[in-house]
Formats: sequence, structure tokens, C-alpha cells
Amino acid sequence: MTKNFLAYAALCCACTSGFAQSGGPATPFALASAHVWANPTHAMLLDVAHAGARVVAVGEHGIVLLSDDGGRTFRQAKQVPAAATLSAVYFVDSRHGWAVGQWGVILATIDGGENWTLQRSDTSVDQPLFSVYFKDANQGWAVGLWSLLLATDDGGRNWHVSKLPPPPGGGKADRNLFKFFGDRSGTLFIAGEQGTVLRSRDAGATWEYRQTGNKGSLWTGTAAADGSIFVGGLLGHLYRSHDGGDTWTAIDSGSSGSITDLVSAGDKIFGVGLDGFVINGTTEAVHFTSKQRQDRAALTALVMPSAAINKPIFLSKDGIVKAE
Repeated sequence: MTKNFLAYAALCCACTSGFAQSGGPATPFALASAHVWANPTHAMLLDVAHAGARVVAVGEHGIVLLSDDGGRTFRQAKQVPAAATLSAVYFVDSRHGWAVGQWGVILATIDGGENWTLQRSDTSVDQPLFSVYFKDANQGWAVGLWSLLLATDDGGRNWHVSKLPPPPGGGKADRNLFKFFGDRSGTLFIAGEQGTVLRSRDAGATWEYRQTGNKGSLWTGTAAADGSIFVGGLLGHLYRSHDGGDTWTAIDSGSSGSITDLVSAGDKIFGVGLDGFVINGTTEAVHFTSKQRQDRAALTALVMPSAAINKPIFLSKDGIVKAE
């Protein structure tokens, strides 16, 4: 199993630049309807979110899967007007959500993921978006390739490019930005390339670069209930900050597979990675517990148990996989 799978998928090399419809000429992904799958739970899935009690997962060729029974069964969304690979999804409540992906596609839903509308796309250049985050139903951001940062203050009806400052030491802002998230204080974070975390304390008006001490790509991040911040990525590297991103401490994740998703639940942090690694630890732990699945599935995202979900739900390059 290649350790570079997520980067490969995120950079949209996992799919071709066009998707043939009914044997006809290739159509730009952003202009075609999502592919209908005979076995949708076996499609490549890259991200998952809660829409109230509903679980919504997204992935290749515009697939959007919905589960209303805690992940026991899934069905495809009714209408998705894009066949681009979708890399991220985010909901602010049970009805309002957004998904982003290849060709700079941004989709929105107001009915919990049943139907989606196209808010943005750019077929002139495939500059994919890797993450999306909304502070509320109006203010949101999406990030992607070559320091692409988009912002909206009207729920996505209008998106504009926000220019990032050059990184420390000179050069232009051209680093891939993989995960956008925020903490309870309203501070915003972006995990990116070269061990870099960008931080904004003024709702995205200005940004600063914070260094974790690592040079590898950071693919994910999460904010814990106690205010601590965690980021992880290439080769199992995991970092924690107790001071809002000013300083970072390396944590032993127990994983050699690259970390693809981190989620917080109470005083614990859970994560998944390539080569089937599942990790967890408290927000104060120096060493995390790690278990490698026997199938070594390339895990891409997870949803932890909740009132509506009895067991963790794991996503992978081969679709939904059961907890072992």
C-alpha cells in the first residue's frame, strides 16, 4: 500500500481530468453530474461529517453518501451537480453544509445533503480544494493547492480569493493547504506543507505562519475541548500546542503510516492513517496508543461513536470499512 496515497488523491491524480458520459467526449468534472455507483460504499471516500444525526461522506467522482441509521446503511444523495472528486465536507447544522474538491468545485446543500447546488468551479485550471470550514451559516473558508484560500461572508453565494502573506524567509505563498479548522475561541488554523500551520486571530483578516519543527506535510488537525490544538501528517508525525499555536510539542503517535484524519471527543484525540493505523490518546498524553488493522486499509477519515452512532465509522480508498 503506497504511503503517498492521500497526497495522490488530494492532488487529484487518482482520477482523470475528464469523466466520459455514456461513451461520449470527456466533460470537465465541474460540469457533469455525479457518477451513480452500483456499490457506492466501495467507492473511494475522503471525508465525512455529521449533519445532525445524519452521517455524510464524500469522495471520488462527486459521490455523496448519506446514512440515517448510524452508519449501518448508506445511500447516494439525490442530486449532486459535479463529478469532481470531493475531498472535504462540512456542516454547520443538520441542514446547511458544503463540499469542496477538484476543479475548485464548491457545492452547497440546505436539506442535509439530499440535494446540492454548485456555488463555484474553475475549469480553466485544476486547482483543487482540500478543505472547507464554516464559522456559521454565512462566514466560511476553503483552501487548496498553491496556497489557494477562498472566503465568503454570505453562505457561499459569493466567494473571493484571500491573499496570504509570503512565508518566513521570503518566497511566495505557494504551499499546499490541506486542513482548515477552528477552536472554541474563534482562532482559525490551516495545516499545510513543510510542517507549517497558518493561524488567524481576526476571523481570517490576517494570517501568520507557525512552525511545528517538522518539514513534512501536515494533512489534518483538530481543536480539543480544553483548547489544545493537534496536527498530524506524513509518516505518523503528530504535534500538540497548548498555547494556541505559539509553540508545538512532538507526540509519539505510535504510527508509521501517515495520519489522514484527527477528531476530538472530550479529553481524547482519535485518528486514522494509511496502512490501517488507528490511534488515540488523551489531550495530555506523550505517547498515543496505536493499532494497525489486519487488512492495512488506507484509512482516510473517521466518525466516532455518538448518540446516533454505536461504533466508529471508518472511510478508506476502498469505501466504508468496519471497525475491527
